[in-house]
Amino acid sequence: MTGVVETTKDKMLEVKNEVKNEVKNEVENDQNREVENTQKKFVAMRILSSAESAMTKAAIDAGRRINRLRSFDLVAKMKDERGDVPGWVLVVLMTTGLVTAIWTIAAPRLTTILKNSLDAMNGIR
Repeated sequence: MTGVVETTKDKMLEVKNEVKNEVKNEVENDQNREVENTQKKFVAMRILSSAESAMTKAAIDAGRRINRLRSFDLVAKMKDERGDVPGWVLVVLMTTGLVTAIWTIAAPRLTTILKNSLDAMNGIR
């Protein structure tokens, strides 16, 4: 009978040690996860801080550019400059010529496309 008691005692000690080891492993795993989560949060905070710093620098730079543009008196310069009339006339004439040339070449094909699409729409009724 003492042999059975001792065997049971030994088994209970083994189970106790196994449970103890499992609990210890779970605690270590939880600690490791907590450390990893803390590290991830730290990295995220560092990234956000860098982004905030970059946005602040960009805002300061944009403010400086706006102030520079405000000091540049655009209206006064526009009043002083009368423009380049022969240049604008040339641009208008060249654009008109290009549109006329392209329209002459493309007119038959465009007419066919339009006629086909209208005929197709009439067929739907």
